[in-house]
Amino acid sequence: MLKLRAAIVAEADRADAGPEQRLVIELASDKRGGARRPAIADLALVGPAEVGDEVIVNVQALDLGLGSGGFDIVHVNLTRGLEGGDDRASPPPAHVMKLNYTSLQHAIAPVEDRALELPLGGAVAVLALHGQLAGLAWAFAQSTPGAKLGYVQTEGGALPGGHSRTVRALRERGLLAGHITAGASFGGEGEAITTAGAIHHGLHALGWDAAVCGPGPGIVGSSSSLGHGGMVALDSAHVALALGCPTLLVARLSSSDERRRHRGISHHTLTVLDLLLEPVTVALPAGMRSPVGAELRAGLGAVFGGAMPNQPAQGRLALSFEGDREGVERPARIARHDWRRATVDLPAYAASGLPAETMGRGLAGDPLFVAAALAGGSALAELAGDGDGGGERSEPEEPGEQDA
Repeated sequence: MLKLRAAIVAEADRADAGPEQRLVIELASDKRGGARRPAIADLALVGPAEVGDEVIVNVQALDLGLGSGGFDIVHVNLTRGLEGGDDRASPPPAHVMKLNYTSLQHAIAPVEDRALELPLGGAVAVLALHGQLAGLAWAFAQSTPGAKLGYVQTEGGALPGGHSRTVRALRERGLLAGHITAGASFGGEGEAITTAGAIHHGLHALGWDAAVCGPGPGIVGSSSSLGHGGMVALDSAHVALALGCPTLLVARLSSSDERRRHRGISHHTLTVLDLLLEPVTVALPAGMRSPVGAELRAGLGAVFGGAMPNQPAQGRLALSFEGDREGVERPARIARHDWRRATVDLPAYAASGLPAETMGRGLAGDPLFVAAALAGGSALAELAGDGDGGGERSEPEEPGEQDA
């Protein structure tokens, strides 16, 4: 059930500072008095709030202590939000509902093009996490100055398009040419019913040279192999391939994640690579220790379960990876992809001032995570055909075998 509570707005940021308004509220049910909680209001859905307003907030995420939900969310403003709003916010032909059959359903005008033009040809990168977006966009721009890169926000993380400060920063710097929210995601500069429609519109109608698809901030997760937001990458990659787009999967890498299943190449990425029906391109950062060494066994175990055998088995490739003296068998379905090494410039990215954090770790705390995003941007530029992208192609059957 929804966990809704009445509250009073104690502090309110300016309502014109962005698509979301940051608030501090006091719960009416807090008998201690004076206990304040952070909250956000999506201005397009519930309008602006002022100090003293009576609001209803959803407190579920903050009460659960979720890492990506450290605030309450305004469900309705009782003081000024019950008069129907401004119809100009949804001008004709807004006729398609998003968040349909929920109390927050609202009409949008979909961007889907009437004519289907295939193959599209423009390159598409697929993210595992929103934290990869800034690094990829920056590296793409460095490799292909003037090229237009658009962002398609999918499910898997935050659904409101206005929740990402990263998107706002990239748009202000000209590193993103546009932002379309697809599926259940909403609030972008354009609204698409499907990810396919969003990619097609961006590349065909808006003239994007390349597109990047991925979830909003945060990620839905569980301890299961398939129950996490990273699985959206599987759907996005299949859509891009079906549209005839050269497709890149940006690997989720980490050098310091406390969870072993996410160190080296995350089990999220390995699962998607195993399940994909067709091969895609995967970039690894050159000049850094290979992420598929000693940690590969743990990652594969998370995907396939059980101990990985040391002797070749049918349908597997027996490969030895640096850092693993016993050798690790890499399933042929993962090795079939087009693995590439791409040069990255971590100091230059650090100097850009763009976001470089994941799970509370900065660039110095997890350089491999940021390097993977930069490698993805460089490789995407290569696929887009607007520059060499700094990529160095490697043999598909030997990803990471060298000290990359």
